[in-house]
Amino acid sequence: MKAITNGKIFDGDKFLENKALVFGNKKIINIVPMEALEERYPEAEIVDAKGGYVTPGFIDLQINGCGGVLFNDSVTRETLEIMNRTNLKYGCTSFTPTLITTGDENIINALELVGNMEDKEDIGVLGLHIEGPYISVAKKGIHNPKFIRKMDEAMLNKIVEKGTKATTIITVAPENISGEYISALANSGIKVALGHTNATYKEVEEKKIFGISLATHLYNGMSSFAHREPGAAGAVLDMDIKAGIIVDGMHSDYASVRIAKRIMGDRLYLVTDAVSPVGTDMEYFYFEGNKVYHKNGKCFGEDGTLGGSALTMDAGVRNLVNHVGITLEEAIRMATLYPAKAVNLDNKYGRLQPEAMADIVILNKELEVEKVFAKGNLV
Repeated sequence: MKAITNGKIFDGDKFLENKALVFGNKKIINIVPMEALEERYPEAEIVDAKGGYVTPGFIDLQINGCGGVLFNDSVTRETLEIMNRTNLKYGCTSFTPTLITTGDENIINALELVGNMEDKEDIGVLGLHIEGPYISVAKKGIHNPKFIRKMDEAMLNKIVEKGTKATTIITVAPENISGEYISALANSGIKVALGHTNATYKEVEEKKIFGISLATHLYNGMSSFAHREPGAAGAVLDMDIKAGIIVDGMHSDYASVRIAKRIMGDRLYLVTDAVSPVGTDMEYFYFEGNKVYHKNGKCFGEDGTLGGSALTMDAGVRNLVNHVGITLEEAIRMATLYPAKAVNLDNKYGRLQPEAMADIVILNKELEVEKVFAKGNLV
């Protein structure tokens, strides 16, 4: 049993001062007044937060790779373990490994790997995010067009059969998938996200009723807002759809993030869309056959198309505070509570409350990661 003291504890709603956060056996046990700690938990090992911020572990619902590896390249437990170890350096304790547009074999291997992994949460894995191949060629981004296709019944059945044991999120272009297929995915518990779509506002509206609840990287890879045709971006802003957004200053102007935040409130959450160079000095890599360069924190193809990001969750939080201009409390929620809510896991993730998972980050006053506890263990 451990107790974090001398810090501002963010429980998911507000900062608490002069309190101790007690945890053990992978779970949060209690938050108690400092004066009651010794009497109630005399055996607790004290962890000094040194006046920093104590927050829930960050949750990344879109991450393709990091630490020199890419999930698309190697669908293995080892890849997931490397991604988890790298994530933990930046305060990210849970993630959905993201498989971008690829062949059926890779998708099936990923379904089998994650679907049969009983201890996946121990290495931070919440489930797959299958991003494509059921997307729009017009909004493919860095995705390889030779793999883009419509979903067939056989693959639908494989994904639905494994359900949430394997897949947490699937990203599709609404205009390229039937309402019946969307319903089947949503009814299995998988969160259906629109993304890499050239859909009109009306097309999104017509398909949303079948079970679309999320959107992948708001603004990027979707038809833009215009006053006569609001597009997919306008649909996300206007409808009851939650969305991830990449806050690196390159994928979207910080003012655009601020506008979305004012409109969407708690529907907007932080993602990284990170790729293999994160945590390394790699200058380039290959993403399903496309060469992607990494320079000055930017990942881009030979034609200048953005190919993922080099963002980390802690840097995203700092950008939200320092460049977007939102409060620290709300920035933390966008990295913790809101993504947990987006995938219906806020009963155990995204908050520091009794019985929640003991995924804890200690940030210093500059919002840099000082200590991380994953499932109660210091990493």
